[in-house]
Amino acid sequence: MPLDKGDGPPGGTRETSRQLSREQLFVLISAASINLGSMMCYSILGPFFPKEAEKKGASNTVTGMIFGCYALFDLLASLVFGKYLVHIGAKFMFVAGMFVSGGVTVLFGVLDQVPEGPVFTTMCFLVRIADAVSFAAAITASFSILAKAFPNSVATVLGSLEIFSGLGLVLGPPLGGFLYQSFGYEVPFIFLGCIVLLMVPLNMYILPNYDSDPGEHSFWKLITLPKIALIAFVINSLSSCFGFLDPTLSLFVLEKFNLPAGYVGLVFLGLALSYAISSPLFGLLSDKIPHLRKWFLVLGNIITAGCYMLLGPIPVLHIQSQLWLLVLILVLNGVSAGMSIIPTFPEILSCAYENGFEEGLSTLGLVSGLFSAMWSVGAFIGPTLGGFLYEKIGFEWAAAVQGLWALTSGLAMGLFYLWEHAQRRRSKLQNILGTEEEQTALLPDEI
Repeated sequence: MPLDKGDGPPGGTRETSRQLSREQLFVLISAASINLGSMMCYSILGPFFPKEAEKKGASNTVTGMIFGCYALFDLLASLVFGKYLVHIGAKFMFVAGMFVSGGVTVLFGVLDQVPEGPVFTTMCFLVRIADAVSFAAAITASFSILAKAFPNSVATVLGSLEIFSGLGLVLGPPLGGFLYQSFGYEVPFIFLGCIVLLMVPLNMYILPNYDSDPGEHSFWKLITLPKIALIAFVINSLSSCFGFLDPTLSLFVLEKFNLPAGYVGLVFLGLALSYAISSPLFGLLSDKIPHLRKWFLVLGNIITAGCYMLLGPIPVLHIQSQLWLLVLILVLNGVSAGMSIIPTFPEILSCAYENGFEEGLSTLGLVSGLFSAMWSVGAFIGPTLGGFLYEKIGFEWAAAVQGLWALTSGLAMGLFYLWEHAQRRRSKLQNILGTEEEQTALLPDEI
């Protein structure tokens, strides 16, 4: 796969190479390690933590808030780290974030020793918040470094690396469920935390340093661009759909199909595998045929909305809930999510450059921070609202409500692209008419 060689030091010339340079290869290995490790640590909670929290006296709403607070503080930290990426240093931010993330994952494993009730809940929140801040540092730095190393293949590289995110989501739930069933609550967290910690010295050695000057632009100027604001809404809706499943799907499957915890993790497999497999394809198409991105964004959201209507399924459809149908819908949801998510980062980046943002690590930090922050908004609302709606109206209706958000964002994005197309046609027509008038005005002089 031909890829473009990224920028070297500031002021260096951009060259095109038909194979990966040593530096680019090291960047890919580092990014793959954080994608894999962080997603495994994130997804491990799904199969068994809701039940464990229930034993400690936490309601479904509180459990949803424990999942959701991760995203809230990821949001706040992403904005800060994106703004000050150049000042802190991308490599230091990446390595420090990974180190802290591994440490707090190990700490999560000893929370079963904490007394039940408010003490347990408070400790869960504190450890989860520390994990969120560390993850925000690592992933914001990772996105910026990737975009710097592969300036003309951002979507392809991000899509390809989603294989490792998907692999983390695939391995996390079944591995967590198996270790929980076999060895108890502590072992899954300690095992994964140690794996992440072992990756730290590797990344300290291989990850290159990128230096840049601070930029003049801000998050506020970025998010107030109408197109970027709508793309942020799309990112919110998609991350909310993913986050909704964390506190609700495992409980629904346990109640509806009476599966053991180890097998509940396998249900998540359909979503994660299809997302991991489809993402590189949509990334490649987004880079090779940029005008397809708008179609991916709109259609992906509409298909995702349909998936959530059928996830229960919604009672008005009078379709009986079956395990094979649930897994099939999750597979389709994984493909639609890849279709929608992968084009968002290059779309924001190209829109920023079109509106006067300088090309460099400073803008990449802003875009990376914005992407992570907007993802976190949805990832906070999804589990929090999902846990509440699950208690009040049940999984079937709660999933349908979640689907309406994806439908709204998809239709809004589609209407904006139609308006943008009409504006460009009008501008083009005015330019043609203006040129003809100038030519007509010059004719007498020429005669």
